[in-house]
Amino acid sequence: MKWLVSGGRILDPASGRDEVADLLLEGGSIKMTGREIKAGREFRKVDASGLLVVPGLIDMHCHLREPGFEYKETVASGCAAAVKGGITSVMCMANTDPVNDCASVTAHILEKASQAALARVYPIGAITKGMLGESLAEMGELAHSGCVAVSDDGRPVHSGGIMRRAIEYSAAFGLLVIDHAEDLSIAGEGVMHEGFVSTMLGLEGIPTAASLSEIARNIALVREFGGRIHIAHISTHSGAELIRHAKAEGLAITAETCPHFFTLDHEAVRGFDTNAKVNPPLRTAEDVEGIIESLANGTIDVIATDHAPHHSDEKEREFDLAPFGISGFETALALTLGLVQKGRLTLMEAIAKWTVNPARIAGLPGGSLADGAAADVTLVDLDAEWTVDPARFLSKGKNTPFRGMKLKGEVVNTFVGGRMVYDREKGIIT
Repeated sequence: MKWLVSGGRILDPASGRDEVADLLLEGGSIKMTGREIKAGREFRKVDASGLLVVPGLIDMHCHLREPGFEYKETVASGCAAAVKGGITSVMCMANTDPVNDCASVTAHILEKASQAALARVYPIGAITKGMLGESLAEMGELAHSGCVAVSDDGRPVHSGGIMRRAIEYSAAFGLLVIDHAEDLSIAGEGVMHEGFVSTMLGLEGIPTAASLSEIARNIALVREFGGRIHIAHISTHSGAELIRHAKAEGLAITAETCPHFFTLDHEAVRGFDTNAKVNPPLRTAEDVEGIIESLANGTIDVIATDHAPHHSDEKEREFDLAPFGISGFETALALTLGLVQKGRLTLMEAIAKWTVNPARIAGLPGGSLADGAAADVTLVDLDAEWTVDPARFLSKGKNTPFRGMKLKGEVVNTFVGGRMVYDREKGIIT
């Protein structure tokens, strides 16, 4: 396919460019950007007047559930939800069944992604075999089979010795280590943030210290032994402050947060809404403010969804028994734009958290609108207002605490490799 995207507001954080211009897509790449580009009849035209044109979003942290949990999500349904949300690349966690700790599981995920032919899928392998925290997975095999990172997300690596080895060995294969920083001996059986609300509801809480202790350990490992580590889903201001100080030392520490952590606090759990049950949990209003500040000052590099779809039968249970997780692909961009609308981030800063920053950290193609870059492009109507209705989600997971929330900013078109895969009016295009 050859496309001329004309008259849109081109915003590219990789270059700092922000101007009204045209974009020519050919052969899977961006061939040209400029004003009033002349294109032949073989090019199909998209009138982007009044729309924002940005690099396709990159989600560094999601759960596609396949293999093993196809009743929650499949690679195909997850990728459909992703491109509807303007996300063109997803990095999917290893907590499948079987766990993605070997080449055969990685190959299965990539095959399913190829069949879906929607978003680009980059598997994340397990740090330890079976995600049991006992011995390292074969990182060379995972890297050679197509994994771009390793993580035991969902089952944090408790052993500091194993995490040290993971950081050292992963570097030899160009793999990024992503850690779910949580000390389970402190978190215990907690199901929400430990504080006033958990006491009022009679629910066991997860203290802030559960994440702080693991973040501090990881920083100490990088400080003494070198290497780099990416801290997943930062939820507390104090955790972000540890990362800020580590960066000031020059340590190779990067971090992400998720839209629910800068939008909601633990008050959302009142009423025992299991759709607000996430891990790490929603924290305090002060933490929400601190996360926003840390995004603005650059401490937190990336916004990721931690898309964690579940079947409705699993979420419609007692709060203690319901699984953690939010279905996040289809609300993430609009929630991020909410920070722009409130004046907390510039539009350039917000889009950078979804494009050039994750591309740089994970070593992925995309994240740029430069000539010759991958033709992964998202068109956004910044003025469109819509109401979150999970019944309209393309994800199998309808578990969202944002039901009924009015948001502003909607994806109009998504291109992956120069092919239009989503249109607001037509839906998914195969």
